Amino acid sequence: MKSLPKIELHCHLDGSVRVETVLDIANKEAITLPTYDLIELKEALVAPVECTSLADYLQRFALPNAVMQSKESLQRITFELFEDAAKENVKYLEVRFGPLLHTLKGLTLKEVIQSVLDGMRQAEASYDIKGNLILSCLRSMSVESAFEVVEAGKSFLGEGVVAIDLCAIEEVGFCERFVEPIALAKKYGYHVTIHAGETGSGQNVIDAIELLGAERIGHGVFIKDEPTAYQLVKERQIVLEMCPTSNVQTKAVSSYQNHPIYQFHQAGINITISTDNRTVSDTTMTNEMLCIQQAFATDESLYDEIYQTAVAAAFATDEVKAWCLAQYEAQS
Repeated sequence: MKSLPKIELHCHLDGSVRVETVLDIANKEAITLPTYDLIELKEALVAPVECTSLADYLQRFALPNAVMQSKESLQRITFELFEDAAKENVKYLEVRFGPLLHTLKGLTLKEVIQSVLDGMRQAEASYDIKGNLILSCLRSMSVESAFEVVEAGKSFLGEGVVAIDLCAIEEVGFCERFVEPIALAKKYGYHVTIHAGETGSGQNVIDAIELLGAERIGHGVFIKDEPTAYQLVKERQIVLEMCPTSNVQTKAVSSYQNHPIYQFHQAGINITISTDNRTVSDTTMTNEMLCIQQAFATDESLYDEIYQTAVAAAFATDEVKAWCLAQYEAQS
């Protein structure tokens, strides 16, 4: 499985920082950590399977964000994420991050975006991988902050930034608050992917599609309990960015075997597989694929279909998509 080419569409930068890098940057930039022992630090960064909820899971992000406040650290962390992905043969990676989280020590939003972009370009020059960036707006922040992110990223459209996202704690009805900034983003040319249906509410998936024009949905697990959302996703051919290990940790599902991903696929819903957070979920694309393969005793035809779906759903140029398909065909 590791040698097969892969496409990843849902990966958070701050959830995918190497443990050793957190320690190294903290020492270089005099940042206080709760521990300087690598084993203890990993325990603080990785969410356990016994996680109680999405809120519990998200507590692991404060620590990496503390070391993501300089241009150098943002570029390095981005490069290392792409490097890690390339080493397990990920050919195309879309990385998402919340620019506002990295302005605590004076960086502007544009400086944050440029630094992440520089790290991605550095990796593309060093490895056989291509990528794009998704700008995340936090639902826990103000609507005005979403406008700020949309405006800051505008000049990077076509230069590596491709989409806007809403993430963080999911409350029922959140979409209504963000109709205007997301509409502006679409006007500017951003693609739209929204975290919805990760915790409890299929209605949020309906709203993300109907009110915000979401082309893809991050997770979407709970359309399983909302027939209207299920039908809407299926009929509109909305792509679900599913992250099995993360969903088990956040208690969206109780186990890999109880994940609806395979049922969705058999019903004709477009599904893709991603890591969500490589460090926080202590996973890789290889691991995610193997977990699903083992849970549902599937053969390689499922992998082939997921790869094709992910390429088609990628917010990439036709040229990059053709390159991704060629990578798979060369391997087959």
